[in-house]
Amino acid sequence: MKGSTTVLNEQLLTAAASGDAAAVREAVTEGADLETRDAQRRTALLLAAAADHVEVAQILVAAGADPDALDFQHDTPWLVTGVTGSVAMLKALLPANPDLTIRNRYGGVSLIPACERGHVAYVREVLKTGIDVNHVNDLGWTGLLEAVILGNGSKPYQEIVTLLLDAGADRDLADRDGVTALQHAVKNGQREIAALLRK
Repeated sequence: MKGSTTVLNEQLLTAAASGDAAAVREAVTEGADLETRDAQRRTALLLAAAADHVEVAQILVAAGADPDALDFQHDTPWLVTGVTGSVAMLKALLPANPDLTIRNRYGGVSLIPACERGHVAYVREVLKTGIDVNHVNDLGWTGLLEAVILGNGSKPYQEIVTLLLDAGADRDLADRDGVTALQHAVKNGQREIAALLRK
C-alpha cells in the first residue's frame, strides 16, 4: 500500500468505512493522516464509528485518532455512538478520552439521542462515564424529557427512565413550555413511566 499521502489517505477512509481492519492498519503504518477528511469532513474514526466497525476504531484510537473531530453536520466519532447505541464502540473510544460535553447540531450530548432512540444498554454504560444527566439541548429537552416525549412508553423507555432517575436526573426540569416529564407522560398515556416519575 505504498504511495503518496493523498492515495494513502483515500485508502484509509475507504478501508475505515468498509471495516477493513488490515487495510486500515497498513495505511496507518505507511503514514496516512489519521485526521484526513472525506467530502463531508468525516475522519476515518467517524466513518468507523458510524458503521460500528469496532476493530477499525480500536486501531485508530491506539494510533491517536481524535474522538472529537467534527464533521460537516457537527457530529463526532463520540457523538455518533449515542445515535447508533453501540456499547462496543463507546468502549473502543473511551481510551481516547472523548469530550463528554461536546454537543451535536441540536445542542445535545451523546446521552440524549440514545434516550430518544431507546438504547438501554448504551444509556446504562454512558451514565458510568459521568456525563451530565441533566444536560439541556437546544430544544430545551434533557435525556429524560426526550425519552418521554419521543419515546413510546414501552419497556426500553421505562428502563431508560429508571436508569436516568437512578443517576440523578431531575424529574422536575421542565421543557421550554414549562411541561415536566411527568406531565408529558400523562398526556401521552405512558402510565408505567408516569408511575416511575411519581415515585
